[in-house]
Amino acid sequence: MTEPPLKAAIVPVTPFQQNCSLIWCPRTHRGAFIDPGGEVERLLAVCREQNLTIEKVLLTHGHLDHAGGAASLARTLGVPIVGPHRDDEFLLASLEESASRYGFPGGENCAPDHWLDDGERVEVGETSFEVRHCPGHTPGHVVFCNEDMKIVFVGDVLFAGSIGRTDFPRGDHEQLLRSITQRLWPLGNDMRFVPGHGPMSTFGQERKTNPFVSDRVLGLG
Repeated sequence: MTEPPLKAAIVPVTPFQQNCSLIWCPRTHRGAFIDPGGEVERLLAVCREQNLTIEKVLLTHGHLDHAGGAASLARTLGVPIVGPHRDDEFLLASLEESASRYGFPGGENCAPDHWLDDGERVEVGETSFEVRHCPGHTPGHVVFCNEDMKIVFVGDVLFAGSIGRTDFPRGDHEQLLRSITQRLWPLGNDMRFVPGHGPMSTFGQERKTNPFVSDRVLGLG
């Protein structure tokens, strides 16, 4: 049987049960973590179980539950932090303050080695992901998309049955709706997505049933 081009393990971390994704290329056993919000030792243990070489840490956005463990993890593994878009720099520079405010263990300020722009590509082993800038939940939020494999890692832009909050600093509800309808929906109804919290879904399912962005609610149907 032919190996799939990508494997993934979703590891809920932090008191917020944020979906940290460990993705890897089974041909090369090279991988990346997406949004390591915390529980770094647990994430390292999962990596060791799969016998992987981690190439980079990828961030969708700068909120504490997604990025709080990134600096520690990247330092331990000796790899770069890639993403999000530079517009989230203010969030990554205040992770320790946020951790103190929420009583959050281990949150550490983070300075990415490479900021991402819309349309860039990131490589994980022999697999490539397109970067799409999807602001609204935060101004610098990005998603990682592979159209051939029909998978998108969307962070907190979209959830099964919900959408990202926009009541945080520099959140913008109308901008979030545009990101979903103009940046995500065109990828196709059969596109599966891994959200920052909760179960996976497809864009088609959300266009049918999501009470915030279904076609009926937005007058698109």
